[in-house]
Amino acid sequence: MWGDSQAVIGFPKITKPYIYLYIQHPTSFQKHNSATLNLQRYLKIDMSPTATAENGNVRSSHEAAGSIFDIGNSDFLKMLERPRTINVERKRSFDERSFSDLSNIEHLEYMSSSVLNTITPKSCYDSHLMVSDAWETLRRSVVHFRGQPVGTLAAVDSSVEQLNYDQVFVRDFVPSALAFLMNGEEEIVKNFLLKTLRLQSWEKIVDEFKLGAGVMPASFKVEHDQVRNNDTITADFGESAIGRVAPVDSGFWWIILLRAYTKSTGDSSLAELPECQNGIRLILSLCLSEGFDTFPTLLCADGCCMIDRRMGVYGYPIEIQALFFMALRCACFLLKQDDVGKEFVERITDRLHALSFHMRSYFWLDLKQLNDIYRYKTEEYSHTAVNKFNVMPDSLPDWVFDFMPSRGGYFIGNVSPARMDFRWFCLGNCVAILSSLATPEQSAAIMDLIEERWDELVGEMPLKICYPTIEGHEYRIVTGCDPKNTKWSYHNGGSWPVLLWLLTAACIKTGRPLIARRAIDLTESRLSKDHWPEYYDGKSGRFIGKQARKFQTWSIAGYLVAKMMMDDPSHLGMISLEEDKQMKPLIKRSASWTS
Repeated sequence: MWGDSQAVIGFPKITKPYIYLYIQHPTSFQKHNSATLNLQRYLKIDMSPTATAENGNVRSSHEAAGSIFDIGNSDFLKMLERPRTINVERKRSFDERSFSDLSNIEHLEYMSSSVLNTITPKSCYDSHLMVSDAWETLRRSVVHFRGQPVGTLAAVDSSVEQLNYDQVFVRDFVPSALAFLMNGEEEIVKNFLLKTLRLQSWEKIVDEFKLGAGVMPASFKVEHDQVRNNDTITADFGESAIGRVAPVDSGFWWIILLRAYTKSTGDSSLAELPECQNGIRLILSLCLSEGFDTFPTLLCADGCCMIDRRMGVYGYPIEIQALFFMALRCACFLLKQDDVGKEFVERITDRLHALSFHMRSYFWLDLKQLNDIYRYKTEEYSHTAVNKFNVMPDSLPDWVFDFMPSRGGYFIGNVSPARMDFRWFCLGNCVAILSSLATPEQSAAIMDLIEERWDELVGEMPLKICYPTIEGHEYRIVTGCDPKNTKWSYHNGGSWPVLLWLLTAACIKTGRPLIARRAIDLTESRLSKDHWPEYYDGKSGRFIGKQARKFQTWSIAGYLVAKMMMDDPSHLGMISLEEDKQMKPLIKRSASWTS
């Protein structure tokens, strides 16, 4: 059948169901939407005032054709060109309704009505209304500073106390920024990048301790003084956060977003500003400084990333390592090749080699590696040790043996001396795919795992932030009896719709679009009806989170980005990095090598 993302030749934003929906419900389309304008040009519809009939219907430029809205289904089908043959590698994600079926269709006219009904006008119409609702709500969240848009609020739920949801969070704004970039609205993204860059230069003191110069804020708040008619900004670098932890991920997301802006607009002048170049170097200086670490990974406190409460992710969490890797690669693209820039690029290259080897070797888990760990010997002392981190096989959790499929694998949550956190973390694994930290084989294995463990990782609402939940005595020890992180809730196994955009991007990159389509369909079944909650609770994500904010901005933006990437996969380029063939480290003989 024709999938939603199968475009008309020469009109990349026009899909067959899109044309069908336009003919059935023309008034529901935005007049100046780029896809709508492309469609009108494709159907040769004259939008001039003189061509508009008294009843408001648009007339075709071909007089004999009559009104475009009078065209029957059979005539409509004949207007479409013969489909192209598409050769795709068959995977389990490409089922009997996959793109590969197109090779068996001799002409679109032979498509039966039952095939067209698989994408019904009603479902397309409902999807279009949901997209319109999402954009309207997203625009309501836009924050202005002295008349300029500078970001989006975390949520616009007026039914509960605002707390810090009335602030612009760096990590939260990323999907909003991508949505605006994909829609050709660049100003707000540019303003955000410059405003947060200026906040980076502020002196940052927490309890009389001065933070590093490169630390980016977790969030900022714009306050308007009605008496003086003036706007002021208050930034939070962790001094107001739960646990008083500085955000390690903010600087990485800033670099990643700057690269996305540059790729989307084709304008490198922003990144080349001396202020931006200095901001990148300050962030990198924090991460590349030498210390006592024997690992290339970054040592972090609990609560320093999206999981911003105590959840046992201290040490070397996968989310931070994947973002670190991606930010380093983006920085190579952004840094100017002057004397200072070249020095940083050399340091980055050395770190990338070490980091990629470490992550692919020690964080990766599949059935073979699990069996190897199960058989580990302990107390090994020498350069030839197999169990390098002295992990006790008895510490393997029971659930991981049932969770690991025969096909598939993933990067585990954390690796440090005598400790492996075997939990699945969605964000870290998706970013590993997008940054090419994961090899093509590992990327495919992560997709296989998601497909095999769909009920556990996706359930009724995409997408589990981590799996499984922790409960009982472990919950009390790890979370400190956190009332928000009870089992299958919030960061403790809750389902977060914002992760949909990351999954969709990873699916497109790995050639598994039907996984993304299935997840988007689940999201469209209720996310808008539930008023865009922040997260869902329950083992399958059935219930709206007990403390979840409604109209959560990144839930809205995550859906929009996923939809736009499926409609136009070329958008993936702004957030995806291809594998660096030179990244594979040279194999060197260790001191234990003997002739």
